[in-house]
Amino acid sequence: MATAAEPRPAELPLPGGRRGATVRIHPLLCGRSIAPPAYLLRESGRLAGLRGLGIGVRKDAWVPIPIVAFLLEHPGAGPVLIDTGLHPSVAVKPAESLGRVGTLAFRDLQMDAGQALPAQLRGRGMDPARVGTVVMTHLHVDHASGISEFPAATFMVSRAEWDAATTQGRMHGYHTRQFDHAFDYRLLDFDATGERGPGSFSGFARSFDIFGDGSVRAVYTPGHTRGHMSVVVRTGGGEVLVTGDAIFLRRNLDENHLPHRTEDDHLYRRSLREIQQYVRETPDAVVIPGHDWDAWQELEPAY
Repeated sequence: MATAAEPRPAELPLPGGRRGATVRIHPLLCGRSIAPPAYLLRESGRLAGLRGLGIGVRKDAWVPIPIVAFLLEHPGAGPVLIDTGLHPSVAVKPAESLGRVGTLAFRDLQMDAGQALPAQLRGRGMDPARVGTVVMTHLHVDHASGISEFPAATFMVSRAEWDAATTQGRMHGYHTRQFDHAFDYRLLDFDATGERGPGSFSGFARSFDIFGDGSVRAVYTPGHTRGHMSVVVRTGGGEVLVTGDAIFLRRNLDENHLPHRTEDDHLYRRSLREIQQYVRETPDAVVIPGHDWDAWQELEPAY
């Protein structure tokens, strides 16, 4: 599928790295929706597929899910985002940004315009135009909705994810209009070899050091999508792992429990094992699942 964007290979490290740098990370709530429990934690049995879609499940049994993004304050690179949350228009007319399929997927979506990332940044005294880098865990509609709000940024996306998003379409969770802009997309090739290839980090077999100073690392965690990646952030108080949708809930991690649907179960399980190994090696790290309302309530405003 042709797009206005002409992505280029990432040339790392990006400018702004500082030796020994630590980052301040702000978890930002961009909206909330609801989901059937079996969508987050796969069930077995004859009706499991239907229950995963919420068919035959009482509405009062559905659970809240946060839709989130993250602001990083880097001492040299300035403000950096992980994902872009929801476009401001979602507060008024969700289908304009999410598309018809995306709107159906996110039931009882609640958002006010002040939860859009530009508004949240301005509320912190930051100019959204100063965001220089956005690391996209993946390009599903609830993560890529706000891309158009940051035209001056460089977007870091895995090559496999870009390929998936531009070929698979809406039934796989993508809405091309969200990222079909002539922006600066840079592709991280986790399958590359040699000097431009990824290194390993802790439990993760493939990773890229975005600024070359160890403060922000993209780690490869495919399975939820073909090219999904998570992000390890080094703060002054320790590390934070933003898992994206590599795990929806902490229970996915603790119980080896797959969600209703993945793009590839084998890759999902492999990524899950790598996250578990990282947790064993870094037991004090803060691990933030993608859509865990209970875990979200326990987070600090910043780390």
